[in-house]
Amino acid sequence: MPARLAGGLVSTSTHDDEKHLAELGYKQDLNRSWSSFSNFAISFSIISILAGCFTTFGQAWNNGGPVAISIGWPIIATFILIIGFTMAELVSAYPTSGGIYWWAAKLGGPKAGYYTGWLNLIGLLAVIASVCYGCATFFDLAFSSLSPSWAAGYSLQRVFVMFIVILILVSAFNIGSGHLMSVINNISVWWHVFGAALIIVILIAVPDHHMSVGDMFSMRVNNSAGLASGSSSSSGYWFYVLPLGFLLTQYTITGFDASAHLSEETQGASQGAAKGIWKSIFYSAIGGWVLLLAFLYAVQDPEKVTAGGGGVAVILAQALSAKLAGTVLLISAIGQFFCSSACMTSCSRMLYAFSRDGVVPGSKKWSTLNKGKVPANAVIASAVVAMIITLPALVKVNIGTADAPVLVPIAFYAVVSVAVIGLYLAFAIPIWLRWRMGDKFVQGSWNLGNKWKWMAPVAVAEIVIISIYFILPTTPMGTPWDPSFDWKFLNYAPLLTGGALLALWIGWHLSVKKWFTGPKRTIDA
Repeated sequence: MPARLAGGLVSTSTHDDEKHLAELGYKQDLNRSWSSFSNFAISFSIISILAGCFTTFGQAWNNGGPVAISIGWPIIATFILIIGFTMAELVSAYPTSGGIYWWAAKLGGPKAGYYTGWLNLIGLLAVIASVCYGCATFFDLAFSSLSPSWAAGYSLQRVFVMFIVILILVSAFNIGSGHLMSVINNISVWWHVFGAALIIVILIAVPDHHMSVGDMFSMRVNNSAGLASGSSSSSGYWFYVLPLGFLLTQYTITGFDASAHLSEETQGASQGAAKGIWKSIFYSAIGGWVLLLAFLYAVQDPEKVTAGGGGVAVILAQALSAKLAGTVLLISAIGQFFCSSACMTSCSRMLYAFSRDGVVPGSKKWSTLNKGKVPANAVIASAVVAMIITLPALVKVNIGTADAPVLVPIAFYAVVSVAVIGLYLAFAIPIWLRWRMGDKFVQGSWNLGNKWKWMAPVAVAEIVIISIYFILPTTPMGTPWDPSFDWKFLNYAPLLTGGALLALWIGWHLSVKKWFTGPKRTIDA
C-alpha cells in the first residue's frame, strides 16, 4: 500500500516507486523511508575519505610515493566516475535491492546473475572485514597517541579484539531499524565533511615545515622490499610498482553500489539512487584529493616516512604533537565507524536480495525480516564471515629487519584487494551486458543518452586492468618462486578470489544451473 503523509494523503512518489518495483516483480516488503539525500549518504559514508585515505595511504606511499597519490588519485578517480555513471543509468532502469546481480540476470540471463551476485557478495563481505579492521587499527593508533601506557601494550591480538567489538556494534545498529541507519548515515555525511575540513586546516596551519609543492607532485618512492630491484625510475617501477599504489584510490572510492542496494528503501529511487551513485563518487574524489594533498604537505622528513612504513600515523607524529595527532586519528576512526555501519547495511541488503531468489545456502534464513523489516539474520551472517576472513591479520609481518622493523599489514591489504576485485568485477558484468545490448536497452529517467557507447567499454577495460594488478605479489618475499619466499608475505587475494570462482563454477555445473532461472517474482503480474 502506498505510504501516507500527514492528513492521510498518499505520497505520489512512493506510489510510483512501488508501481515500478511491482513491474520488476517485487512487492514492497522493506520500509521505503530513505530520502534521496540518505541514499547519497550511505554511498558517501561507505566510500569514506576518512577511512580509505587513512588506511591505505601507506600502500600508495610504499608503491609509488607522492606521485601515486597527488597525480594517481585524480586519474583513477576519473575512471571510477565513468564506472559510476554507467551504473547510475542501470539503477535508474532497475531500482531493486539486488542491484548489480539483478541487472546482470535481466540483461544476460541466470548464469550472468549467479556469478555477478556472488562476486558482489564476496566483495561486500571483504569490504566489511577491511573497513572494520582498519577502524580498529585507527582507534588503537588514536588511543596510543593520547596515552603512552596504551601504546606500550600494543599487540595484534588487542587490535583484533577491538575489530570484533566494532563488528558487534555495527551489527547491533543495523539490526535496530532501517530508519535508524538512515539517520546515522545522514550524520555521517556531516562528520566526514567537517571532520576532513578540520584535519586539512590542522595539517596546513600547525606544522612549522611543509613539503614543497614540487616534491608533492614529483617525488617517487619504491618501498616494496625489492620489486623492480628497488628502482623508482625503471620500467618495472612505472608499470608494476606504481600501479600497485593505485589501490589507495580504487579501494577508497568503492562501495557506491550501496545506493542500488538501498533503492527499494529510497523515495524517488529512479532518480535518487542514480544520483546517489555518481554524486558520492564525485564529491568523495574532490574531498579525498584535498585531504591527501594535506597529508603530503605536512610531511617533515620523507625518508623517515618511508622507513616507518609510509603510513599516515608516521606523518602525523612528525608534524603534530602527540595529542593533536591522536585527535586527528580519532576523527578518522569515528568516520571509519560510520563507514563500517554503512558497509554492513549494504552487504546485508545484498545478502537479503540474493537469498530472496534462493541462490545462497540457507536462503530462507537470510531473507527473513524481523519486526522492524530488517534482515537481521543476514546482518549476523555478514559479521561472522567478515571475522573469519580477517583471521590472517593476526600474523605479524615485518618487511624490514629485526633492528629496524617495518610492520606491514599484508593480510589487511589482501582483504582490501579481494574487496576491490570482487566488487569491480561484479560491476563490470552488467556494464558490459548493457553495452552489448545497445539501443535495445530501455533507459530509465536518469540516463547517459548516447555516451554509454564509449563509457561502458572504458569502464570495463579499467576494471579488468586493476583486477590483474591487485592479485600480483606486493613484495618479492610473497612470490612463490623467489628464494626469500615466505607464506606470511603472500598476497592471498588470488587464492581467495580464484578459489571462490572455482567453487562457483563447480556449484553452477553440479547443481545451480538445473534449477536457478534468475530472480523470483514475489508479486503476481
